[in-house]
Amino acid sequence: MVILGLNYYFHDSTACILKDGDLVVAIEEERLNRDKHTTQFPELAIERCLKIANLSIDDIDHIAVSIKPTTDWTKKASYVMKHPKSFMAFTGHHLVNAYAKQRRFWLWYKRFWKKTGGPEVHFIEHHLTHVAGTFFVSPYKKAALLGIDGSGEWATTWMGYGEGNRIEKFKEVYFPHSFGSFYETATQFCGFKPNYDEGKTMGLAPMGDHKVYADEVDKIITVKPDGDVKIDLSYFNYQHLIKNTYSEKFVNTFGLPRKKNGIFEDHHKNVAAAFQHVLENKVLQLCDILYEKTKADYLVISGGVSLNSVMNGRIVRESPFKDVYVMPAAGDNGTAIGAAYYLYNGILKKPRNYVHDNPYVGTSYTNEEIQKAIDGAKLKATYEEDVCGAAAKLLEQGKIIGWFQGKMEIGPRALGSRSILANPAYPNMKDKINAEVKFREAYRPFAPSALEETYKDFFDLEVEAPFMLKVCDVREDKKKEIPAVTHVDGSARLQTVSKTLHPRYHELISKFGDLTGVPVVLNTSFNIQGEPVVESPLHALRCFYSTGLDALCIGNWVLVK
Repeated sequence: MVILGLNYYFHDSTACILKDGDLVVAIEEERLNRDKHTTQFPELAIERCLKIANLSIDDIDHIAVSIKPTTDWTKKASYVMKHPKSFMAFTGHHLVNAYAKQRRFWLWYKRFWKKTGGPEVHFIEHHLTHVAGTFFVSPYKKAALLGIDGSGEWATTWMGYGEGNRIEKFKEVYFPHSFGSFYETATQFCGFKPNYDEGKTMGLAPMGDHKVYADEVDKIITVKPDGDVKIDLSYFNYQHLIKNTYSEKFVNTFGLPRKKNGIFEDHHKNVAAAFQHVLENKVLQLCDILYEKTKADYLVISGGVSLNSVMNGRIVRESPFKDVYVMPAAGDNGTAIGAAYYLYNGILKKPRNYVHDNPYVGTSYTNEEIQKAIDGAKLKATYEEDVCGAAAKLLEQGKIIGWFQGKMEIGPRALGSRSILANPAYPNMKDKINAEVKFREAYRPFAPSALEETYKDFFDLEVEAPFMLKVCDVREDKKKEIPAVTHVDGSARLQTVSKTLHPRYHELISKFGDLTGVPVVLNTSFNIQGEPVVESPLHALRCFYSTGLDALCIGNWVLVK
């Protein structure tokens, strides 16, 4: 059975292929069309997925789409009647845009099949593709389930329980009472792009003092004993679907918003800190409610808010759950996978036979293909049989390298296939990469990658973090050894690296550890700010020669400036 999973409705358009329950390939459209967080229909990704899976369009048996546009229409209509100020924006977003998205899908579909002559199409509720789809590929047979984002069709938070192939919903919270929109507003207030730059807000938060505004922000969100969430909307405008998401009251309370590329004043940092702190506390309340309801050992969390790795770290440390599973593409990109698995396991009732513990499900290139790109650009490169040893020596010397190896990761985090790497022992390395390579804000931190076998020597985390989605503390006696990956509050967004999942990346870190005594490398995504992660050798070469990278290790080929 071949299932094509699709996300194209909101952002981060993605396609994936399941074959008899195995995830063969998954690719984000942005990697191919080079439009970050693209909303375009993922036609390029579909074509590439079929090519990698060695399938034709006629081999598809089912198509699973991560949205059900007809869901909650009565709630939407009732909302607009109560909020006539939202009518024009609502019409544009939920009617015109929805129609355009559906039309684009059916135009693509009709190119190959008539509506009744091709694979069956399944439109699945957005939060089911987030939460249930993630549970079905988690390592857990039983788990509490929590989905949090801006909004799906109309829901913003989903709470329930999963066991085997069965999903039970306890609570659903609806727009405008949204954790995602709450945090997006702080993002815009801090001068960033909402629903795009929330990671910047999370990184800014430790620069401020959450206590300054904590009491005021805490009053904005109420979590009730049954898991219902209520937001004091007087601080916001997002409920009217208009450009400025914060209200006059928000500005009067917290100060003037930061202009784009403006100076970060203390109140901007303090707002980021307070909104981050309150988000963590309120989600921990939801976790406590879920645990009391389910008594489950494990939690599955999904949706865009679950990419908040600082929050996830606190859930691991402070909630009653033993561990948390977050899909590597926990945002809307992952709903293509979630839709496919909700169809396979939840609707078609096929046995669960796949665990999504491997994020390396994208494109790959042979040494011959890489050489062709190098030769075509008239560049000189050295073939290194021991490319890991060569890269380790470059890192030891303080060189910043592009690292392009094997199958591409899915999700927003570089996990050792399309990465920029550096030596974390150099105190100025963070500033150097931000300024000369990534061209981004100086405060932005970088993540460490550490070996699965030895990461506890450096980091205070009792569970593994293969997808770089759980922030933990750097051990006190190690902070001076790895200053470039230790954030101002002593934390780090750790990736634990498995020899089984990525043997070449594991070997590099091991050899670097042999040279330096520190089996940890600085790891950030292979791109510059505002661009998607590189996908092809040509993308890698272009990024290498247009930034301050010192070397590029691409397959077994090494280029040095």
